[in-house]
Amino acid sequence: METVPLTEQDRARALSEFIERVVAGIEPLQLELNQAVWNANITGDPAHEAESARLDARLRTLFSAREPYRFLCGMVEAGGLSDPLLARQLALLLNSYRAHQIAPAMIERMVKLEKKLESRFNNFRALLDGERVGDNALRQVLRESEDSAGRRRAWEASKQIGSEVVEELVELVGLRNQAARELGFDNYYSMMLTLDELDERELFALLDDLDRGTRPLWDRYKSDLDGRLARRFGVEPAALRPWHYADPFFQEAPASGVDLDRFFDGRRLEDLTERFYHAVGFEIRDLLARADLYEKPGKSQHAFCLAMDRRDDIRVLCNLRANEYWMGTMLHEFGHAVYDQHVDRALPFLLRAPAHILTTEASAMLFGRLSKNAAWLERWAGVPADEARAAGEACARTVRDQLLVQTRWMLVMCAMERALYRDPAQDLNALWWDLVERFQSVRRPDGRDAPDWVSKLHFSVAPVYYHNYMLGEMMASQLQSHIQREVLGDGPEVWARYVSSPEVGRTLIERLYRGGKTEDWRGTLRRATGGALSAAAFVDELAGGS
Repeated sequence: METVPLTEQDRARALSEFIERVVAGIEPLQLELNQAVWNANITGDPAHEAESARLDARLRTLFSAREPYRFLCGMVEAGGLSDPLLARQLALLLNSYRAHQIAPAMIERMVKLEKKLESRFNNFRALLDGERVGDNALRQVLRESEDSAGRRRAWEASKQIGSEVVEELVELVGLRNQAARELGFDNYYSMMLTLDELDERELFALLDDLDRGTRPLWDRYKSDLDGRLARRFGVEPAALRPWHYADPFFQEAPASGVDLDRFFDGRRLEDLTERFYHAVGFEIRDLLARADLYEKPGKSQHAFCLAMDRRDDIRVLCNLRANEYWMGTMLHEFGHAVYDQHVDRALPFLLRAPAHILTTEASAMLFGRLSKNAAWLERWAGVPADEARAAGEACARTVRDQLLVQTRWMLVMCAMERALYRDPAQDLNALWWDLVERFQSVRRPDGRDAPDWVSKLHFSVAPVYYHNYMLGEMMASQLQSHIQREVLGDGPEVWARYVSSPEVGRTLIERLYRGGKTEDWRGTLRRATGGALSAAAFVDELAGGS
C-alpha cells in the first residue's frame, strides 16, 4: 500500500505519479467504452450493448479498488496542496473513488441492469392502432391531431414501455440504494448529488424559489392554454387530460399562434446549424462530419453529444426531420459540442472536460432556445424581415412559454426522482400524478393505475441528472443576460447582434469553456457571469423582462 509523504513537495510528487498511473489505466478504457456506447446507440446491436456493459463495469471496478482510495484519503488528511491543478484533480479523484467503493459483483449487477434498460428503450417501438411506431410519429399525433380518441391512443402508446420495464427499474433503484448505504449515505440520490459537488438543500431551495417565482406566470399561462385547448377539442376545460397537450409529458409548449415548422420545411438543418455557429465564432464542420443525424432501424430515437476522447473526436447523434423541434435539438446538441471542442487541450486529462454537467447544459440551452427566436429566424431561417417583425412578439412569447412549460415539468421530475430513492416501496404511480397535478396542473386520467412515470428514460439510464437541466436553464439565462448587457452593449438591436456576433463565441470560450474542470461549477459560474446561481434572471426572462 502506498504511503503519503510528509512534506508538501513530496506529496505533490507522489500525487502526480499516482494520477499518471490512474490516467494511463482509465483513458484508453474510457475511449473503448465511449466507442461501444456510440456503436450501440447508432445500431441497436446487442453485441455493442454487451461490450459497453462489460467496459462500463470494468471502468467502475477500477475505481472500486480500496488501496488507491485510502491513499487519496490520506492525501486529503495530510494537508492542502499549493498547486491548484493538483488539488482539483485530488478532489475529483476522491469523489470518483468514493462513489465506487462497493463490491465488484454489485457493480456488475447494476451495470447489466442499466444496459439492459438502455437497450429496451433504444429498441422499443410503441404499438399504435396495430402498427409499431417511433417517438416522432407519436409526437406528431399529439402536435397535429384534432381527434381526442386518437390522441389518447397515441399518449397511452407512449407509456407502454413503462409497464415493460418497471420491475427492472425498481430492482435497479434498490441496488443503487444498497450501494449508497454501504458508503454511508441515506440513499443513492443524496450520494450522487454530494459526489457531484451539489448540495441537496441548496438545490431544492433553488427549485422552491423557481416554484414560487413561476407559479403566478404558470397559473395565467395554463388557464389561457386550457381555454384554447378546450375550444380546439370541443370540451370543457375540466375535461382536458394529458393527451390534449403537445407531447407525452407536457414538456413542450404548443406554438403561440405561430407555425414555426414551416420555416424549416425542406431545409437541411445541418447547413443552418453550421452557418449560425460560424457567425458567432465556432467552426463545426468537423463536428458535423462525425455526427450521425438521421433516423435508421435500431438507432436510438433520442439525441446526445458524446466527447469520445477529451480531444477532437466529438460526436452528435440526432434523428432529424425538417421541423422546429429538431432545429432546436441541433442547436442544443452542438452547444454541448462546441464546449467540448474549446476546453484547453493543454489541461491534464482529468480536468479536460466541462466544469460540470449543469455548465455544459447551460451552453446547450443557451443555443437551443434560438430556434424560436425572431432575430435568429430572420437571420438564419430566412424569414422575411416584415414577417419576422410581425411574428416577433409571438416568437418571444413562444420562447417564454417553452421555458415556463419546461420549468414546471422539471419540477415534477426532480421531486419524483428524489422521492423514488427516498422510498421506492411507496405508491409511485399515484405519487407521479400527485406531482403532475401540483406542478403542471394537468389532471390525471380517470381510474388509471400504471407506471407512466417509468416511460421517461432518464429514471433508468440517466439517474440523478435531470436537475442539471433546470440549473442549466437558470445559468443559461444568466449567461444570456451577461453577454447582452456587458459584452454586446444591450439596446434595441442587441438580439440581432447576439445571433450573429463572434463576440458571443469569444466570450463563452474565454469565460466558460477553456477552463474545463479547473474550478468547480460555482467558481466557473462566477468567472462566466460575475455572480452566484440564482433564479432571478430566469424568472425575469419568463416574465418578459429580457
